[in-house]
Amino acid sequence: MFKVLLLDLDGVLRLWDPELTTTVELAHGLPPGTLLAAASEPDRLLPALTGAVADEVWRTSVAEAVSAEHGEEGHAAVRDWMAPAGTVNQEVLAVVREARSRLRIVLLTNATSRLGDDLDRLGLADELDGVVSSADLGLAKPDPDVFSQAALANGLMFSEIVFVDRSPASVASAEILGIRSHLYEDAEGMRTFVDEVLSV
Repeated sequence: MFKVLLLDLDGVLRLWDPELTTTVELAHGLPPGTLLAAASEPDRLLPALTGAVADEVWRTSVAEAVSAEHGEEGHAAVRDWMAPAGTVNQEVLAVVREARSRLRIVLLTNATSRLGDDLDRLGLADELDGVVSSADLGLAKPDPDVFSQAALANGLMFSEIVFVDRSPASVASAEILGIRSHLYEDAEGMRTFVDEVLSV
C-alpha cells in the first residue's frame, strides 16, 4: 500500500516566469545566457545544492562571477534575477490537495538553504507533510542515496513510495530502487498517475 507521494518542486509544483532571465539580462545589458551559465557552473552550484555553502554565499559568488566579466552591473542583475520565488502551479496543487486525503505529501527537491523561505513566500508550507531538501541531506538527485535517505526519514519501504519528478535521470534512479515513479509533463498526466496508484 502506498503511503507517501514524493514530489519535485521546480517545474512541477513551482513555476518560473520563462521570460525572467531574458528580461533581466536585457535590462542590465548582459549577453544572453550569462546569468544561467554563472549560476549553474558545477563547482559553484553543487556546494549550494548540497548545503556545503549557504544560499547567500552562492548568490554572492554568482554576482561576483558576472561582475568580473561584465562590470558592477552584474551585482544588480543577479539580485533582480534571484529575487522572485516563482509561482505555484495551481493545477498541480489541486492534485496534491486531492491526494493528501490518502497519501502524505513530501517535497523531495534539489534546493539551496533558501528553500524554507521560498515555501513560506509561496504559501506552500501548510500544503505539505514534509520536506526533504538536498541542502539538508548533503546529496542531490539523481543520487540513489537521496531516495534511501528520504525513505529512512519517513520510516518507509521503497514499495510504499510514489514519486513524481520532471527529471528523467531522477525518475530512472527511483525506478531502479523499485519506487513507483512518474515523469512529470503536465498536471493532467500527474493526476492520471496519482489516480492509478490510489486505486491499487
